[in-house]
Parts: sequence; C-alpha cells; structure tokens
Amino acid sequence: MDFTRFNGPKVRIMGIINVTGDSFFKGSRVLDAEGRLDEALFLSRLRGMVADGADILDLGACSTRPGSVSVTAEEEWKRLAPALSIFKEFYEYEGSAAGTVLSIDTFRPEVVRKAYGLVGEFIVNDVSGGTEEMWDTVGELGLPYVAMHTRGTPQNMQSLTDYDDVTAEVVRFFEGIAGTALRHNVDNWILDPGFGFAKTVDQNWKLLQDLEEFRKFGRPVLAGLSRKSFIYKPLGLTPDQALEPTVQANLAAVRKGAAILRVHDVAPMRRALEAADSVN
Repeated sequence: MDFTRFNGPKVRIMGIINVTGDSFFKGSRVLDAEGRLDEALFLSRLRGMVADGADILDLGACSTRPGSVSVTAEEEWKRLAPALSIFKEFYEYEGSAAGTVLSIDTFRPEVVRKAYGLVGEFIVNDVSGGTEEMWDTVGELGLPYVAMHTRGTPQNMQSLTDYDDVTAEVVRFFEGIAGTALRHNVDNWILDPGFGFAKTVDQNWKLLQDLEEFRKFGRPVLAGLSRKSFIYKPLGLTPDQALEPTVQANLAAVRKGAAILRVHDVAPMRRALEAADSVN
C-alpha cells in the first residue's frame, strides 16, 4: 500500500460505514432489522462515498461507543466478512480508479488476519490503544496501523478521565507508541488522539486546541470528531442534528494539523475543505 499519499498537503477524508446495529449515529449503519447486512444499502453507501470523494472507507462491525458491549469475535467476523466480499468486488470493478483505500475498525488481531486473507492490504484502525498481539500482527503483515489513545473499555472509559493535563498525558502515550512501533517494525502508523474516548467535554476541546502538539511525531494525525457527544450535547442537539458543528470542528482540526478526518458525511466535508482552500 502506498502510504506516502497520507503525508502530503492534501487532507484525506475517511468515510464511516458501520456494519453494526447500535453505533451512535444511525445514519452510518447498514444492518437490516434482523441484524443481517443490507447488501443493497451497503453497496449504495460504498458507491456514494467514493463518488463524494472519500479517500478511505472505514468499515467496522463491532461498536465501541461509550457504554457499548462488544460482540464476540465470531459475530464481528460474521458481520464483516460479507461486507468485505462486496467491497472487494466493488473495488475491482468500480472503485479502483478512485484510489480509495480500505480501513477496518477492529481491535481483534484474529479479525485482522481473516480480513487480510480475504481482501489483502488495508489500514487497521484499532481503538484499543494496541496490544502486543495486535502489534505483532500488523508488523508481520506489513499493514498501516491507526494507533488511538484511550483508557479502559467502552463500558468504563468515561469514568477514567482523571488527567492532570490531558494533552501532556496523551503526548506521553504516543511517545510510548513510537517506541512500540519501532520494536515491532511497524513503519506506517497514524496517530489518533482518541476524541470522545476517556475524555470529558472540556478535555476533548483542549485536545483539539492543542492538536498541533502531535505533529512533532512526524505521523499523519487522524481526527475522529464526527457527530460526537462533546460537540452536540453542549449545544442541546442530537447526533442527527450535529452536521454543521462537526464540519466547523473538523475545519479547526485541519488548521491545527489534522491530515485525516474520519467522518459520517463525506460530501459536506469535502465541499467545506474545498471552500477553505479557495479562501486560503
């Protein structure tokens, strides 16, 4: 995989497709009422996001929102496998010209190995903060890896927010990640500060304000802000109403050095970036 594309000046958009039934924004889900993949809806989302200019498509089959209970590895793969098969066929016949890259949102090394056997290279988007087994896996397979800061599990993360200085502590976390990546021969890793994971509303906004601190690592910085509660709750909104403030938060992240934006809404974000480029 040509990883150098993520180090250029262009901001990349990662479009979210959730093969789940309980992700916090229902507009991202592609399971039917019986919990099976809605193949027509999924293919429509793929085509739409590629047409709208997504650089990366991020597929996840196990919700990790705060308070969620993780499905088993078997259930995760049962959901993900048919979606990957459709993606593979779509990409070979329709999507390859766009150069869109596949990302899989999973914290399980066994899912990574199965997916690699089915579709080949992809980005591993791991919200767990990384385990030795996962580092071994991505190092062995030579896959790009998104390392995200978090604490605890989805069930208890929101009670683990006792930072003296959230930015300084997350920076220290990535100092450790840099050493771990080197030890496991993972050359291509992306830095995700973990907005919404084990952070209070104020801590999330402070991380965004200080985002340029993470540029010192020389890695693409991913901002996952889209429709999250620290954006919409202070405004008295719901996730469905949070598009406009999400776009504004993402533009602020770009000004602070974000190279990748993980979003539910590709077209509005692409238009906003193009408008910002025109102004600049």
